[in-house]
Amino acid sequence: MDKASVIGSIIGLVACVVVMWMASHGHFEMFYSPKGVIMVFGGTISVLLMAMPFENLKCVPGYFKRFFFNKGLSAIETVKLMSTLSDKARRDGILALENEIEKIEDPFLSKGLRMAVDGTDEEIIETTLRLEVMAMQERHKSGKKFFDLIKLYSPGYGLVATLIGQVGMFGSLGGDIATLGHMLAIAVVATMYGTVLANAIAGPVGDKLALRSGEEILSKEMMLQGILSIQAGDNPRATQEKMLAFIPNTVRRNLKLAA
Repeated sequence: MDKASVIGSIIGLVACVVVMWMASHGHFEMFYSPKGVIMVFGGTISVLLMAMPFENLKCVPGYFKRFFFNKGLSAIETVKLMSTLSDKARRDGILALENEIEKIEDPFLSKGLRMAVDGTDEEIIETTLRLEVMAMQERHKSGKKFFDLIKLYSPGYGLVATLIGQVGMFGSLGGDIATLGHMLAIAVVATMYGTVLANAIAGPVGDKLALRSGEEILSKEMMLQGILSIQAGDNPRATQEKMLAFIPNTVRRNLKLAA
């Protein structure tokens, strides 16, 4: 589980609830507007359906799962794993990795090592794995796009609801004060819905997914270079140095000290 995502979400939720309680003295119902909910959430859903293929929208639970859970290998874990595999291949031969492949959970690394063990040409391995990375990038773009659309359009629909509320308020001038207050509440609360949805949910989640995507692409590139190095029969030290080239110098020095 991504502790930062969980802690950040809890802090944001608590901050909103506390301020709402302080402003309303515990009367939270004043922050509920069915018209605002329909306008903001209904309008945002309509934008998502218009802008994205339905197949991509089926992956939304996976986007949130990736936000709260990160099962990918970190750069340091990748270095250690590839160094271990390289050392085993150098000592016992590349065919000895066949038993290790079954233990590897990452399908990208497992596929690459399988091709190397089977004696597949280096160019074919590199081309195939780079196509895998490219396809992965496109899938990740869909997740980022989903939250970017919410971030872009939900405040706009909040503004639309605000304008509708203002029109109703101006149309009721000189009438019942309760009606005026109700229409003003719609205008203000709808803006709040759109702003919170965009800035407290969609924006942070989309940015975290983009960061995770970059980390995973880096990890896959490290794996690719490691697989090619193992297939070429390079010294394990040379393989490790190729992996370390992807890591910042400060982290690199600490890793070497730990080793």
